Amino acid sequence: MMGRKPAGGERDVPFPGHPGCERAARGPAHPLDQEERIRAEANFVPLVAQHLVESGRFRVSADTPDMVELFQAVARRVGEMLRRPVVSYADGRKITITFAPQDALGRPVGTP
Repeated sequence: MMGRKPAGGERDVPFPGHPGCERAARGPAHPLDQEERIRAEANFVPLVAQHLVESGRFRVSADTPDMVELFQAVARRVGEMLRRPVVSYADGRKITITFAPQDALGRPVGTP
């Protein structure tokens, strides 16, 4: 999505230079340790919030349960931060984070 094209054997780094995202360039996926997870969640929240406000949707690769769980936590924190309902959808390869549908009064659709 927001990456650069790999050149001659380089790995695609989804968010080059973004603090807390260095692990993406380290090779095969390994579960994040507790410190990495906390740091990644804290660093992704403002990025995802900004992208949601600007475009209404954020999509990223999330092909492991660990990454899906991380971005679901990010989605919850973004919703709290923006004070708007946010939903996430994972398909085993990517996760999409978007605003939940709302009625004319700003309530999530399906709430009394």
